[in-house]
Amino acid sequence: MAEIFTLAAVPRERAGKGAARAERRAGRVPSVIYGAKKEPRMISINPLELRMTMEKGGFFSSVFDITIDGTKEKERVLPREVQVHPVTDIPEHVDFLRVSAATRVTIEVPCHFINEDECAGLSRGGVLNIVRHDIEFTCAVDSIPAFIEIDLAGLDIGDSVHYSHLTVPEGVEPTISDRDFTIATIAAPTVAVETDEVESEEGEEGGEEAEATED
Repeated sequence: MAEIFTLAAVPRERAGKGAARAERRAGRVPSVIYGAKKEPRMISINPLELRMTMEKGGFFSSVFDITIDGTKEKERVLPREVQVHPVTDIPEHVDFLRVSAATRVTIEVPCHFINEDECAGLSRGGVLNIVRHDIEFTCAVDSIPAFIEIDLAGLDIGDSVHYSHLTVPEGVEPTISDRDFTIATIAAPTVAVETDEVESEEGEEGGEEAEATED
């Protein structure tokens, strides 16, 4: 079962751009809870708490119980969209989807790469080329994995990690089902450009200039 996190919210009575701007001026992040064939619920969130939660990673694949101030109610939700300020990247609005244990969602789950120190290819100067930082899955809300672990132990230069190499929880299905797609590769080290030849050519040009001056 997916870990359930908590997030405190305050109800707000009005919708619309003007009301949202008023919430931001008051130091809150306007948000909405929608879905499950119920009326949307207007709330606002403490921006510091929101940013700390987002910075932990995996925000969009995390399930939350939102507690509503002044009530005994909880809304179980999944974050679906965060609008941020175009210059400061400060969150300005969040959309949350109501969910239950039976809800199936399509969601991107981050990849975590482990055992880099046991990867022969990286030890020999190879480069980890990440093709997919996230993998899109379809699954029940209670089955959402926090992340997918990618083990690099024993891989050498030229090796690849494909989906078939992964261990994925039961009931979690990739949206790409028609091929064994690549997650990452161990690429050959980048070769530095040799400068000896260039320096030699520059030396020859310098010598020609010197001869011309003497004439």
